[in-house]
Amino acid sequence: MVRAFVSVGSNIEPERHIPQALSLLESHYPGLAQSSIYETPAVGFDGAPFHNLVVSFSTAVPPPKVVAELHRIEDACQRDRQAPRFGPRTMDLDLILYGELISHEAGLELPRDEILRESFVLCPLAELAGELCHPLSELSFATLWREHPQSTETMHRISTAGSQRAKGRGRG
Repeated sequence: MVRAFVSVGSNIEPERHIPQALSLLESHYPGLAQSSIYETPAVGFDGAPFHNLVVSFSTAVPPPKVVAELHRIEDACQRDRQAPRFGPRTMDLDLILYGELISHEAGLELPRDEILRESFVLCPLAELAGELCHPLSELSFATLWREHPQSTETMHRISTAGSQRAKGRGRG
């Protein structure tokens, strides 16, 4: 079993699509752990703010099959695959880590470079797995977050870890 990490983002009805995606992820990968949810500005285009978080789960499913399942979940959340690359999203799911695997194959970049570049990925990842080390830099995610140049002033925590999933299941 390997611990996989997925970045989750939505800026089109995130209060509906994030619980839907988390429920579908949990049905395929029981024992889902999640960070808090953060509101962040859209990156690369003008648009509504995103709700972002990171989830993790243990799996023996190979990375290409995990990515295929993530695409099916995006589709179930009405992801428009014809939309511009940098634009609004009902759901964006990216496999960002798969254990310590390093891959630069087409369609399977691991670890994803957004981890080191984007605060909306690194911050929730550091919250969820701060003790783990980045497979290339060998620095912990907590250390990487402390040293990250982007300001946290543009990120606002809107729910604590687990509260959005519970809300989506009618327990919150």
